[in-house]
Amino acid sequence: MTRPLTLGYSPCPNDTFIFNALVHGLVPTPGFTVRECLEDVETLNRLALAGELDLTKVSYHALGHLRDQYGLLHSGGALGRGCGPLVIARQPTSMAALRGRRIAIPGTLTTANLLLQLCGEGFENTLPMPFDRIMPSLKQGEVEAGVIIHESRFTYRAAGFHPVLDLGAWWETETGLPLPLGGILARRSLGRELIAAIDGAIRASLEYAWGRPQAARNYIRAHAQELDDTVTDAHIRLYVNEFSRDLGSEGLRAVETLLARAEARGLIPACPLPLLAGAPE
Repeated sequence: MTRPLTLGYSPCPNDTFIFNALVHGLVPTPGFTVRECLEDVETLNRLALAGELDLTKVSYHALGHLRDQYGLLHSGGALGRGCGPLVIARQPTSMAALRGRRIAIPGTLTTANLLLQLCGEGFENTLPMPFDRIMPSLKQGEVEAGVIIHESRFTYRAAGFHPVLDLGAWWETETGLPLPLGGILARRSLGRELIAAIDGAIRASLEYAWGRPQAARNYIRAHAQELDDTVTDAHIRLYVNEFSRDLGSEGLRAVETLLARAEARGLIPACPLPLLAGAPE
């Protein structure tokens, strides 16, 4: 019997690139079908918290609140080096000068916000908003700084903003590990056999995309905030890498380190269950 599953991911080019072949029937999906749900990552985080998705991309911050019901898949996520969120401002400034100032964040449960809170003593005066509203909000003076993600990383300088801190570079210096941004989760209740099939299908979808890089172009363009192909291609090169194929031991260690630091600061609850979906409990 074929089981229908809901699959949530963002409209950003890295996700539409990875999942195009899967959702359009271009790779085998043994024992299941998928219906995609494209939303910004904070909406996906909230949908997962409400238990409304079978499979979903989430921020690793959100994973810290979801481990009782969901487990992490090996494939399809965003983790790497040189790809972290950036704190930007209208004028040159420092993180110390921003303490107490209002900072726009792309959602409370985003990894971007978790990194901001792990940096120093954290920053309490934050204003959550959709990621594509952060630079306009900063330009209009509604906030003093913003934590940007996705395509904004490639366009903020042209928009006249100044970098304050690369949170990914800060993380890499602190830990020596790549930065976990977002992972793909599966309901633990799906069972080991189906979860393994899903993981394999996601990996096959990525392999298909790498082998036929133009195949997803129209799908990517239909959903991207930034339609310039040069920006889109740079986005995909940055966020889709070997860790997207398989987290591997280094990727898992990076995720475990991030969650352990968040637990130690009381930012997420502890969980005794294994990190990976389908692992023996």
